[in-house]
Amino acid sequence: MRHRNKVNNLSRTSSHRSAMLSNMAASLILHKRINTTVAKAKALRKYVEPIINRSKDDSTHSRRMVFSLLQDKFAVTELFRDISQKVADRPGGYTRIIKLGTRLGDNAEMCLIELVDYNENLLKTDKGTKKAKTTRRRSSKKTSAKPAAAPSNAVQAEEKTTSVTEPVDELSSDTATDSEKAVEGSSEEETK
Repeated sequence: MRHRNKVNNLSRTSSHRSAMLSNMAASLILHKRINTTVAKAKALRKYVEPIINRSKDDSTHSRRMVFSLLQDKFAVTELFRDISQKVADRPGGYTRIIKLGTRLGDNAEMCLIELVDYNENLLKTDKGTKKAKTTRRRSSKKTSAKPAAAPSNAVQAEEKTTSVTEPVDELSSDTATDSEKAVEGSSEEETK
């Protein structure tokens, strides 16, 4: 039984699992996104987010601790040089998992795990769309002002509808006469 054991073993031994997560974390840091299974991505998120959080403090001790987990000096350099600058003001949640469907061979659920600050497509759309600020408070002044404005709007609406419907009636009578003429013309041809 796995009581109080929350680590996903991923059907691997401890040494195999730590080596795999180390390699995947280095690949994620170097390439900014990787394709993998959902189970591995969730395990990788728990592994790599504390590493990225440690990179905010650029000290010799932090670099050595990160290198002991990653075992890749290029990934450590990339992490402390570029990634730590982008995530400096982010309080957490450095990775995103996007599900892609299932793999053809064994029907395993596949996903894309990426660093949040490096997806240029989503960053462009987030800056362009802003939600309107909503208020939750009601005011009695606003409710009393609306009925007073309603009759004037209703009169204007009636005027607009009458002006719009008049030309439509004219057009419909014109088209009716044209269609009647076409029917009369075709009936005359049939009688000849």
